[in-house]
Amino acid sequence: MHLVIGTRGSKLALNQAERVCRALASQGVEVETAIIRTKGDEETGLPLHEVGGQGLFVKALDDAILKGEIDCAVHSMKDIPAKRPGGLITAAILERDSPADFLGLSTAMDQVSIVGTSSMRRRAQILRHDSAVEVRPLRGNVDTRIRRLLAGDYHAIVLAEAGLQRLDYRLRGYRLPPERFVPTANQGAIAVVARDDPHLIITLSSLDHTPTRRDVGSERAALEELGAGCFTPVGIYCRDGHLIAEVLSIDGKRTERVEEDVADSEAARACGRLLAGKAKDLLEEARGLTGGKGDAAAG
Repeated sequence: MHLVIGTRGSKLALNQAERVCRALASQGVEVETAIIRTKGDEETGLPLHEVGGQGLFVKALDDAILKGEIDCAVHSMKDIPAKRPGGLITAAILERDSPADFLGLSTAMDQVSIVGTSSMRRRAQILRHDSAVEVRPLRGNVDTRIRRLLAGDYHAIVLAEAGLQRLDYRLRGYRLPPERFVPTANQGAIAVVARDDPHLIITLSSLDHTPTRRDVGSERAALEELGAGCFTPVGIYCRDGHLIAEVLSIDGKRTERVEEDVADSEAARACGRLLAGKAKDLLEEARGLTGGKGDAAAG
């Protein structure tokens, strides 16, 4: 079988696609990659919730699959929206890398007063931890963000630790414990989206890691019940069936949280509904402050 695998053109996206290509090639599958430009890559001057949310990084690749230009696409799973087009399936979820955030530093920790991130969740969690810091917007690929940190534009920035590990980057700083700084749903997981074709699905299924699929599936189920998008400060993390989910106010001063052991996605959905009830005011506040923009997504 010969497969054309779509990917974004960033260094991190190419690294993730190459990981999938190597795994398939080791099984005798012929592969090639095709770089697809996305609106999310082009619109770097505004926060994601103002230009359509994390789904911007996925739509162009979805369209390319449905048009037959590529057979499948590799994504950071946290970028994939909850609502998916017909004819597509998440054929494989690779074993999860670190789900945690990482605080990269350009100065001593006790001198940090300016932190860079465009994530509403990270912003709220940082302010919850230290309301005295100033959080400034920061977008761009990993290299761009690190360059701006080292140039002194920020004292600290927040990145996904998995991205640093995949690129083998060594950055001064600290891993933020996911139990306290609860990551976005599906962070650290790589997914392969494909046409809903039985032969293709069988080929890609060899890459699937069942424990990871179970945990990230629980995270996604809880997120769907919350009805939250990328504009809402929400963290959801499941490890070996232990689910933590929280909703924060934009300023980080208020938090609603649930923590349960879940046996399946239905139990995770029940947790999501419980949190949605407890955090109704916070969810409505976030939608109002951002104009309700952003697709419901695992990102």
